[in-house]
Amino acid sequence: MSVRTLPLLFLNLGGEMLYILDQRLRAQNIPGDKARRDEWTEVDRKRVLHDIILTMFNKNFIEELFKPQELYTKKALRTIYDRLAHASIMRLNQASMDKLYDLMTMALKYQVLLCPRPKDVLLVTFNHLDAIKGFIQDNPALLNLVDETFRRLIEVYGGLSAGQFQLIRQTLLAFFQDLHIRVSIFLKDKVQNSNGRFVLPVSGPVPWGTEVPGLIRMFNSKGEEVRREEFQHGGNFVTAPKEGSFEVYGDRVLKLGTNMYSVNRPVETHTSGTSKNLTSQTQQSIAPNPLAKEELNFLAKLMGGMEIKKLSGPEPGFRLNLFTTDEEEEQAALTRPEELSHEVVNIQAIQDQQRNQELARIMEEFEVTDQPRWSASKGDGLLAMMDEL
Repeated sequence: MSVRTLPLLFLNLGGEMLYILDQRLRAQNIPGDKARRDEWTEVDRKRVLHDIILTMFNKNFIEELFKPQELYTKKALRTIYDRLAHASIMRLNQASMDKLYDLMTMALKYQVLLCPRPKDVLLVTFNHLDAIKGFIQDNPALLNLVDETFRRLIEVYGGLSAGQFQLIRQTLLAFFQDLHIRVSIFLKDKVQNSNGRFVLPVSGPVPWGTEVPGLIRMFNSKGEEVRREEFQHGGNFVTAPKEGSFEVYGDRVLKLGTNMYSVNRPVETHTSGTSKNLTSQTQQSIAPNPLAKEELNFLAKLMGGMEIKKLSGPEPGFRLNLFTTDEEEEQAALTRPEELSHEVVNIQAIQDQQRNQELARIMEEFEVTDQPRWSASKGDGLLAMMDEL
């Protein structure tokens, strides 16, 4: 097991969480001049994303994250994302959080599984960070935090060998082992079977630095090539056009890890045997396609509608429901395994002028009740850091 896996796991899962929340918030946007106090607006969407990103890339938290350590238990990591999701004015009950976490984990499992070579796990991470920077283009302070994480990733992982990256990839796949949750968007794209297992492509670009299969070379004892034989491999492979950039800025080439809920969702299946837009240096748009009504309706069914309810008192609370109806959400809560159950965390929205100070106070006092303690287990360090943010 690699002790350098945790930062990649955390950042990639966090990126997937932001993709999902951004899509749902965009789908429910109400123009600011028409919105009631209990309805989501574009300002609210940015506020939620910015608050989560600020917590996610907190300097002290990142410092703790990058220390060499084994992966945390699934429960400990899940609790970190519970707290991360509630670092904003948004609140989720546990059934919706379960659904969100399932989508995050299955998306990353798909990406790690389809990486052409182990080192490309780092490109997947860079794709997530590139997209996160797109969410905060108007916030220089947050952009600087993300860029600092970029530089730390390059410093820590830039000199690793292929064998070390293979160990990281194996550690990630072991973490996702036995997770076979069916995701509608994958089923629709035919990259996942009905049993929850992913379909491995037999076409498309081969890993950078390798040749298209189909040729066997034979050498004598002196190392001289003496004969060649060709064989039919049954696929439709092509040579990779170029290697993706491992710098802070550049063309990643690989599309795994980009926002699959955006206008042009890249799906790394290459079923047609062609490589689409592999050399494009333009960042994928994070806005939903206005013409893809059917796809948005499908995604809404997949992830559920969003509902905002007023809490008692003068200040509105913003509730995000990742199910189609309240009844479906309640049913999911009833069937939720008892060992995962704990109280719902409610964070209320407050007036802008008080918001920063109040959020700081809430995070200092933040505690999930009835939650198992990990005082002597892995995950205690980062959980403590989350309490301090």
